[in-house]
Amino acid sequence: MELFTVKVDIPEGCNVILGQTHFIKTAEDLYEIIATTVPQAKFGVAFTEASGSCLIRTEGNDDDLVKACIRTLESIGAGHVFCIYLRDAYPINVLTPIKNCPEVCRIFCATANPLEVIVGSSAQGKGILGVIDGFPPRGVETPSDRAKRKEFLRTIGYKL
Repeated sequence: MELFTVKVDIPEGCNVILGQTHFIKTAEDLYEIIATTVPQAKFGVAFTEASGSCLIRTEGNDDDLVKACIRTLESIGAGHVFCIYLRDAYPINVLTPIKNCPEVCRIFCATANPLEVIVGSSAQGKGILGVIDGFPPRGVETPSDRAKRKEFLRTIGYKL
């Protein structure tokens, strides 16, 4: 087995959700989840089949984000993987309904941070083993850091 990392280029102003799934209707179901949960969101969805035609299936309402999803999945090269790029919405808005989608097996990450995907390659094909999301910790929050965190959450409307 060979191991390598793939750097993911997240489009400006976007978040990425990367996950594993198992069925051809994934792209349409993820489209419906995002469009009905956050109607103003701009997004692209792509899904790699792992049998039959082994095509990258796509949906979305923003052609550039759909193309970015395709590029990401081509660079990873693994089957049964989906990629979503979101603009004007955040993963927190759609993660629960995505997790509840019957064909979604797991979520590897939901982030706007620098991202690398750890890929394993064998004679059969490739698979995602995990992700490197962002940077390592630099310390533990202080009381001042905690106050800033709480103020930020209230400023953006996630807490009272």
